[in-house]
Amino acid sequence: MGAYEEKKETCGTICLKYLLFTFNFLFWLAGGVVMAVGVWTLVEKSDYISLLSSKTYEASAYILILAGAIVMVTGVLGCCATFKEQRRLLRVYFVLLLCIFLLEILAGVLAYIYYQQLNEELKQNLREKMIQKYQQSTHEHITGAVDKLQQEFKCCGSNSSSDWAESIWIRSSEANGRKVPDSCCKTPSEFCGMRDHPSNIYKVEGGCITKLETFILDHLKIIGAVGVGIACVQIVGMVFTCCLYRSLKAEPY
Repeated sequence: MGAYEEKKETCGTICLKYLLFTFNFLFWLAGGVVMAVGVWTLVEKSDYISLLSSKTYEASAYILILAGAIVMVTGVLGCCATFKEQRRLLRVYFVLLLCIFLLEILAGVLAYIYYQQLNEELKQNLREKMIQKYQQSTHEHITGAVDKLQQEFKCCGSNSSSDWAESIWIRSSEANGRKVPDSCCKTPSEFCGMRDHPSNIYKVEGGCITKLETFILDHLKIIGAVGVGIACVQIVGMVFTCCLYRSLKAEPY
């Protein structure tokens, strides 16, 4: 009877090992996805980040990259701990899962806070940056970000194209008679901004603020969905880890 129980426990342990190994492989892949989302946010959308005064959106991306890196390391560690059947490694693995879980909660809280304050921040800062910093010698990155924003989202001005009438650059001789930047034009060309007729430039209700806000909110939803997905996978992993740890503890040395 004792031999049967021992064999039964061993089979159970083997099943847990392979379940945990499969989980760790999927977890490792998920870590790569999390890192990719974070890197994509910083690299592909870094221009838009420069238009925001708050660093919360950028911080959320860095937290995703950090969490993804830890997830990938944890996945490898989990595989080693599973096949070597070392309880010490399993404890380290469990602690790392817990740390990742806390990082995800932090990223989620930051994303939620930023979600609440985003509209007000854009209203206060986007128009000011467009009017005061566009085409200024010390703010080339703002100029590039605004041009990219207006072309990609097919918009003109913060709230409307009339915002550009108050621009420092538009009022200066450097604008050469332009009424809006050339990036407002539906078909951009040099000096096309001299004509601000709706047939020539983008006139979108709500201006670029509405477009940028929608984009950032959609991206925050992606960050939130990724975080929730990884958190659910982690809970499963922690359960498997506890079960395997108890199983190994019950076995004789």
